[in-house]
Amino acid sequence: MDRDLVQIVDAALADAVRLGGSWIACKPGCCDCCMGPFPISQLDAQRLREGLAALHAADPDRAQRILDRIRPEMEDDEPCPVLDPETGTCDLYAWRPLTCRTFGPAIRWNGGAVGVCELCFDGATEEEIAACAVNLEIDDPDSAETVGQALSSVPIG
Repeated sequence: MDRDLVQIVDAALADAVRLGGSWIACKPGCCDCCMGPFPISQLDAQRLREGLAALHAADPDRAQRILDRIRPEMEDDEPCPVLDPETGTCDLYAWRPLTCRTFGPAIRWNGGAVGVCELCFDGATEEEIAACAVNLEIDDPDSAETVGQALSSVPIG
């Protein structure tokens, strides 16, 4: 179920990035959205554990650096523990939570308001943003709840 959900979300975001074009500020090293705590689902946590295990098998030193950055409580200005401070990129990108996957480009959840990163669509009108929005609809109730929770942490534009 999680793999299917991730594929659906990733496909929608790929469409949103394509539609957003030059409005999209997201790129390697852009990590303003990786600061402070944010909610993740149990599926996200499981995916991150799997990613950390895979990274540990491939690059134990890098995996240990992530573990060294984990703190019981995060401050609002602290980076996510899986953010590499030298490159500004995610060490567990392929396993990242849905919140991370849905942040940035214009996404509309089940016909609701459009959420975007404040760095994207700089100077765009509401109409220009809406024209780039991709509607993300999930039929499975459990998956829909998971995506809905992830998108509830995305700022609404």
